[in-house]
Amino acid sequence: MTQQDAHILVVDDDERIRALLGKFLRKNGYMITTARDAMQARRLLSGLEFDLIVLDVMMPGEDGISLTRALRQKLQTPILLLTAKGETEDRISGLESGADDYLPKPFEPRELLLRIAAILRRVPVAEASQPKFLTLGMLRYDVEKGELWQGESHVRLTGTEQALLRRLAASRGQPVSRMDLIEDLGRGGGDESENSERAIDVQITRLRRKLEVDPKEPRFLQTVRGTGYMLMTD
Repeated sequence: MTQQDAHILVVDDDERIRALLGKFLRKNGYMITTARDAMQARRLLSGLEFDLIVLDVMMPGEDGISLTRALRQKLQTPILLLTAKGETEDRISGLESGADDYLPKPFEPRELLLRIAAILRRVPVAEASQPKFLTLGMLRYDVEKGELWQGESHVRLTGTEQALLRRLAASRGQPVSRMDLIEDLGRGGGDESENSERAIDVQITRLRRKLEVDPKEPRFLQTVRGTGYMLMTD
């Protein structure tokens, strides 16, 4: 997660603080949306995705700790609590509600930036979504099931062919080395590596016969000279 990517929701009932935080965080490269209370925050969260919520604890109506506890039932969005309360028990209550960090007021703006950056660094980068099906000319590959279809007809793959196609599909558009394919398929290395590489080449040739209209001029399962193989899709 980079700073330029992050969209932060700031929730505080104090209009002045909302404006100051919004201005300060925007100046430091973040995208900011603000809410005046828990109700407005809920409405925003129902329609938008945020990378971080900066949430005041002491709000009229539903307070920040109650809102954090409720949000944790359905969201994993990181939450940084802001509060005038700095006692140990208050911090513990905030963290027990599901907050990721807790910053007592008054605070130095630079400390807020450092805490936000630290939280965002801990957020795992989402993997690119894998489509359910890949199209290879007249063929359709079911990514989840590892099955190859031509229309309504199932194209039978051996176990090794299934493993090869699954590995190449996971890196489609990117070359995969022979050694990576050998390791993924559980074949030995060391003194047998040359034989294993030849075995991979043989399996690729067999798989091409099932994928390609002309296996000698492969369109989908391509050789990357000096590296290995790459799967290209429509």
